[in-house]
Amino acid sequence: MKLVFPANGTNLTAVIEPRFGRSPYFVCYDTETAIVESIPNDQNLSAAQGAGIQAATTVAGLGADYAVCSHCGPKAFRVLQAAGIKVICGAQGRLEDVIKDFEAGRLKETAAADVEGHWL
Repeated sequence: MKLVFPANGTNLTAVIEPRFGRSPYFVCYDTETAIVESIPNDQNLSAAQGAGIQAATTVAGLGADYAVCSHCGPKAFRVLQAAGIKVICGAQGRLEDVIKDFEAGRLKETAAADVEGHWL
C-alpha cells in the first residue's frame, strides 16, 4: 500500500506540511517494501491558483492508496476522491511517527475536505 505525505523534506524524518497543495515535497512510502520516494512540488509553491488540484494530480500519478495530510481543501479532495485515493486529515509531526500511527490503526479516513481553499 502506498502512502503519500505533503512534507517539508525528502525522507521519513521530514515533518508533514500543513498546506497540501503548496507543500515543498511529496514523500511516498510503500508499506510493503518500505521504499521511500520523494517528489518536489516546485510548480505549486507560488502558483496563483490551482495548486491543490495539480498537487492531487501528482499524488494520483504516484499510485497512492492514501494521501495523509494535516489539511486538504475541497478541490484537492475531489481530485483525490475521483482517483480512488483515500484521504486522512489531521496528521502532524514526523513522517516516521505518522506511519506508525497509520499502521497501528490510529488514523481514520476523512469523509470531506477539512478547510476552504486558500486558507493560509
